[in-house]
Amino acid sequence: MPLLFPIMAGAQVKFGYFSYDQVLTSMPEYKVVMENMTDLKTKYDAETKRVEEEFNKKYEEFLDGQRDFAPTILQKRQSELQELLKRNVAFKAEAERLLAKAEKEAFAPLHQKISTALQTIGTEQGYAFILNTDGNACPYINPTMGENVTDLLKNALK
Repeated sequence: MPLLFPIMAGAQVKFGYFSYDQVLTSMPEYKVVMENMTDLKTKYDAETKRVEEEFNKKYEEFLDGQRDFAPTILQKRQSELQELLKRNVAFKAEAERLLAKAEKEAFAPLHQKISTALQTIGTEQGYAFILNTDGNACPYINPTMGENVTDLLKNALK
């Protein structure tokens, strides 16, 4: 066995690398997903604005009339405002959660397509592995030892 190690150490590993973001944003489906997400976000933003305006209106009415309210009415209005504020905060949190979930679900098929294309390219090209260079994960790659497969992936996904 000692003779095998020097032979394997001299073997060059073939690998690929690519920019996930460049590939993802070049996909035709990406624009559609982004438009759908923008539309959904706009709807949630409009509802958030509507409930904020409703709260502000009720709060102004409360401030205007608080001196004239009987103590029990004052307490009732304060409770209503607190409940409304609580519901608004809960709605915002739920909207953010739902938007994140919708985004994850909308992008899942695109991520799967990229994964499948990577598997195919990796096998066809005989790569030992393919690196994602985004996020400064690989600050240096010697281009004579690895191959940039970004364009290959983009073409495969069109």
